[in-house]
Amino acid sequence: MSGKYDDIINMPHHVSTRHRPMSQGDRAAQFSPFSALTGYEAALSESARVTDERIELDEQEQQRLDEKLNRLRGCAKERPMVCITHFVPDERKQGGAYVTEQVCVRRVDAYARTVCITGGGSIAFGDIIGIEGDIFQEKY
Repeated sequence: MSGKYDDIINMPHHVSTRHRPMSQGDRAAQFSPFSALTGYEAALSESARVTDERIELDEQEQQRLDEKLNRLRGCAKERPMVCITHFVPDERKQGGAYVTEQVCVRRVDAYARTVCITGGGSIAFGDIIGIEGDIFQEKY
């Protein structure tokens, strides 16, 4: 067999006397994927995330919601449990998401136009698109 590397094919593997051998982990890191743009994957997933647009209620739906809010204001001392569907704006993008929460109503503030819930939170009237609960079963 007369080949290009016949003179070195049977020689022992060279081990340096100056440098320590590289660990397997370090050697594997040389071949790991390279991300030239730090944060690019996060930005890509953020731009692909879908948000909802705010729903504008028509006049009839708004009137029905106002009636429910008035009923809720009258019953607020009883601290009723209701399910409120409301808009939560997205912190990073235009739009947001609609969330349905079961909450205990502390009071309805007509001046600030908010529903105050136990635990210190509040929901603005303009963000609410639906309210359901046992207190509405009689009339609605």
